[in-house]
Amino acid sequence: MRFRPLAFFLTLLIPSLRGAAPVAEPAELLYRADFSKPLSEAWVVEQQPGGTVTTENGTLLIDDQAGCTVWLKQPFEAPVIIKFKAEIESAGRVSDLNCFWMATDPANLPDLFHADHTRDGRFFTYDPLQLYYVGYGGNENSTTRFRRYAGTGARPLDPAHDLSAPEFMLRGDHVYEVTLIAAAGRAQYWRDGELIFDFADPKPLTRGWFGFRTVKSRYRVHSLEVWSAQPAQ
Repeated sequence: MRFRPLAFFLTLLIPSLRGAAPVAEPAELLYRADFSKPLSEAWVVEQQPGGTVTTENGTLLIDDQAGCTVWLKQPFEAPVIIKFKAEIESAGRVSDLNCFWMATDPANLPDLFHADHTRDGRFFTYDPLQLYYVGYGGNENSTTRFRRYAGTGARPLDPAHDLSAPEFMLRGDHVYEVTLIAAAGRAQYWRDGELIFDFADPKPLTRGWFGFRTVKSRYRVHSLEVWSAQPAQ
């Protein structure tokens, strides 16, 4: 029998997620972004020098050079559904349509933005957090990955959550509809109506903050909504 590498079998597993249903559905709208207002009212920007975060024609534009996270100031409790529409513009590097959700800092659980935090936009400065993360089209648009940060510096990567097939890479200037779910002990990541990651968490993250994350790209956000969730019918 011809030997087939592990990656071959993992690609067979991914299509099994297609046709799956969300574990929860929206119940009550908790927050809707208004990018016509000053960013400082609702957002905290952590960015390396050389980049900018602005609003433009009712959108949020992250034009980055060396690493950036834009946090929504308001935390949310599970069960929760976060929906956003965003694109990576081909005028820049097509890579890293990334996000964090249910993020907390074990050094200060009530306040992600406490005075002693050391986050500055560089990716490694987020390692101490506890959160769910998807790096969509990372590493020069060669990988799409899900991780659960442990809050200890550990960022384990399950081989089944490390995708490299072309269908999971970014298309420049395509507006993606992303849905993040934290409910029923699961973390789910949906892209354009397709379930990409489904993680059963033995210790579910039940409260935290959401943030857009990228590096060296033009990341434009068209909309963001956060909903409380109820069991799917």
